[in-house]
Amino acid sequence: MAQLIPANDRSDPRLDDFRALSTADRRPDRPGGRGLVIAEGTVVVRRLLASGYPVRALLGVPRRIEELAPDLADVPVPAYVASAELMAEVVGFHLNRGVLAVADRAPQPPVARIVAGARTLAVLEGVGDHENLGALFRNAAALGIDGVLLGPGCSDPLYRRSVRVSMGNVLRVPFGTVESWPDGLKVLRDNGFKIAALTPRPDSVPLGELRGEKVAVLLGAEGPGLTDAALDAADVAIRIPMAPGVDSLNVATAAAIAFYELAGR
Repeated sequence: MAQLIPANDRSDPRLDDFRALSTADRRPDRPGGRGLVIAEGTVVVRRLLASGYPVRALLGVPRRIEELAPDLADVPVPAYVASAELMAEVVGFHLNRGVLAVADRAPQPPVARIVAGARTLAVLEGVGDHENLGALFRNAAALGIDGVLLGPGCSDPLYRRSVRVSMGNVLRVPFGTVESWPDGLKVLRDNGFKIAALTPRPDSVPLGELRGEKVAVLLGAEGPGLTDAALDAADVAIRIPMAPGVDSLNVATAAAIAFYELAGR
């Protein structure tokens, strides 16, 4: 089981995985980043502990570590118990959620494995905002999406902020990177998927018309939306009918509506 270790010294080298988390060098998607997966709060830490990511350690205030005791019973990792003040000094900011866990990354599954056996997928292009990406994964988990494929310009789903906003669902929903864009989307057609680009274009069709089919929903960044190359690679353009005078929604909100319709929930 986890080993509970009192932490009283902010300079303790055993806490280095948790140190200065707001600085750029802790970003897994930046050069020099350590590439660790960081979970915040008891709900997200539980999901990390239950995932396939190799957990390295926990750091938390006594109450939060106690809450996680049943989840730590079979996890042989150190759990450092500290005051809220010491945690803030180590992490670099006050942590309202009171507990952190860090893990090594796990290999991404090949795109072909994600596609095989799936019925509804999300395919993202240029979704670089960490909070939007986290919300997309939370919506995908809640609404029955089988996996997420990442195209160019997407941020790292395993960055701390995305993991937090997703409520840990980036650790549960399979995701992979499409290396050749947009040619790599051919694997979807080869597996019977219709690629549907979500766009407010006038020639798009209401998304409800695709219900029941194997669909890969293509979503772009807020503002610029999908590139012409991505739109050309799609089989059909779909839209969410909206009231006059409103041309778009937040990408995570739009994704949730599309996921609800197309996954048949």
